[in-house]
Parts: sequence; structure tokens; C-alpha cells
Amino acid sequence: MAKYDKADLERRMHGAVESLKHDLAGLRTGRAHTALLDPVTVEVYGSHMPLNQVASVSAPEPRMLSVQVWDKSNVGPVDKAIRSAGLGLNPIVDGQTLRLPIPEMTQERRKELSKLAGQYAEKARVAVRNVRRDGMDNLKTDENKKEISEDERKRAETDVQKLTDATIAELDAAATAKEKEILG
Repeated sequence: MAKYDKADLERRMHGAVESLKHDLAGLRTGRAHTALLDPVTVEVYGSHMPLNQVASVSAPEPRMLSVQVWDKSNVGPVDKAIRSAGLGLNPIVDGQTLRLPIPEMTQERRKELSKLAGQYAEKARVAVRNVRRDGMDNLKTDENKKEISEDERKRAETDVQKLTDATIAELDAAATAKEKEILG
């Protein structure tokens, strides 16, 4: 049974924004950023674990990441995981610390990543529009079932549209900021 639920729409649209921000955080800019290593999983103790559960990551310099491995026996697996993550990073092992110099990005790579940021944003906009469509459909269903009046439906549709516009503006702002950062 479809029933219009504004809180649910807000939650789902906010989810699209959070998802986009997470996707964008994984894109490499020219600067060191700890979120760069978020997708890295390390094979330790017979299972795959996120890097942040076996080491602490910091960015001591603008073009350097530092990974402090907690357990000495995990230094090898962490080094291997970072090298095979497809990030183009080559760790320098120094005891239980791995230093990761962030290489300068080529203009071509910057354009590629900027385009990818745009694709992520478009995917998020589509998700938001789908949530909007669901909301509008639920309102029409509620009206047809005589649960709300035509005026109530129109007022709620205006709210849904305002929410959609605000969410898409937020998505565009996040993507534009990331593209600027990438093209730096």
C-alpha cells in the first residue's frame, strides 16, 4: 500500500547526497586526503578488513599519507593491499609506518576524474528524481483513495518539488566543489 511519507522521502534524498559525498571522497585530487584509503581492504587474520581497522591513517603533509600499522605482522599485508588497490600509490615501508607519497596528477587524469565526479553526480540526481517520482505517485494514489484532497495533494507536491530542488542543488554544489578541487 502506497502512502505518502515526507520523512521517508527526505531520508532517501539525504541518502543520495551522502552516497555522492562518499563516492566523491574516494576520488583522488592532487592533495593527500585520508579518505583516499577508505576503499582499501587488508587480508589479515584470515579475513578482509577495512584498512582503518588495522592501522591509523594521517596526512602529515599536503602530498604525503602516513599509515601507522598497529600490529607488526600486518605491515606486509597492508603494503600489498595499498599497492593492489589501483590507486597508483607505492608505499615506502619504515618499520611499522608506511609513507605514501602522492604523485602529481597529469592534466589528462584530472579531466578523467572530473568527468567521473560528474557521472557520480548524475547518478545521484537520477536517484533523487526517482524518489521524487515515488513521492508524487504516492500522493496521486492517496488522492485517488480519497485519503487526501486535491488541494492537499497539490500542496504536498509543491513540498516534494522544493525538497527535490534543494537536494539537487546540494548535489551540484558538492560535485562542483570536487571538480574544482580535482582540476585545482
